Amino acid sequence: MLTGTIVNYYTHCQRQCWLFYHNINLEDNSEDVRIGRVLHELKLQDKEEVSLDGIKLDKITNEYVTEIKKSDADISAAIAQLEYYLIVLNEKGIVRKGRLECIEKNKQNRSIHTITLTNERIAELKIKYRYIEEFLSTIDPPNPVIKSACKKCAYFEYCFI
Repeated sequence: MLTGTIVNYYTHCQRQCWLFYHNINLEDNSEDVRIGRVLHELKLQDKEEVSLDGIKLDKITNEYVTEIKKSDADISAAIAQLEYYLIVLNEKGIVRKGRLECIEKNKQNRSIHTITLTNERIAELKIKYRYIEEFLSTIDPPNPVIKSACKKCAYFEYCFI
């Protein structure tokens, strides 16, 4: 079953996605992941996460579904995760725009990003989700591909050492 995290990881790194999906989870040892979780909890201190059909929404209003991220290091992956949430809600008759809030603004010129899904984009994404499900059913993970983001990844040693 797909989740927002799986869609995020697939967009960020297909190997990380496959490993995580197959319960090879090295994130519990990652300082960056721990910091992200603490920041996430602090941001949500006065609010409750909303859970629906396997997704956990940081915040939902009459207009937006808001996803909160530690940093803007991989906006495309964070947006892919938010789009997944919007589609799951859309299928339930809950139509919202997306709002991505990045606590640390390092690489982008703004900390808040908004998205609105079109019918064409929804169709594209549903095809992508079927492809991701097929990808996850493969026997072996894809080979590692080194990128600058790999140095901070919880899976770095697993992939390259």
